[in-house]
Amino acid sequence: MKKLNSLLAKIGTCLQCPVLLFIRLAWGFQLAESGWGHLNNVGKTADFFTSLHIPFPVANVYISGSVELAGGILLMLGLFSRIISVPLLFNFCVAYLTASRPALKELLHFSPDDFINDSAFPFLVTSLLILAFGPGKISLDYLLEKCCCKKSGASGSGSGS
Repeated sequence: MKKLNSLLAKIGTCLQCPVLLFIRLAWGFQLAESGWGHLNNVGKTADFFTSLHIPFPVANVYISGSVELAGGILLMLGLFSRIISVPLLFNFCVAYLTASRPALKELLHFSPDDFINDSAFPFLVTSLLILAFGPGKISLDYLLEKCCCKKSGASGSGSGS
């Protein structure tokens, strides 16, 4: 059993970077597409925001759409990944508090189905994963870290992500 666990741990370690890349590409693209849709349908999205009683709906469409578009692109590139995950987390927490309040209430009653099935869920989880684990070694963040560490003469930080 110990050998099997050790083997699976080695396989899992090898899969970390490709899995993080896959998550960043898949959900980053969807996120950029969503932001682009918000920004190209400002009136319709502002009407929806108004129905949710979100203050300054037009301004919030531009803010949310821009965060999603830029965030999706940055996630796909793996550039400033942990930094952009913070406004993305905020964006999707606001989405749950406004557009998906019933799903949030059900989660608090230990019934997570509506929360998990909400369209904001994969974006929220992606943002949390990237904040927690970084973008992985297949990213511009990793490349920049390696270039900056070489130029400054510092030894590697050991973070690897």
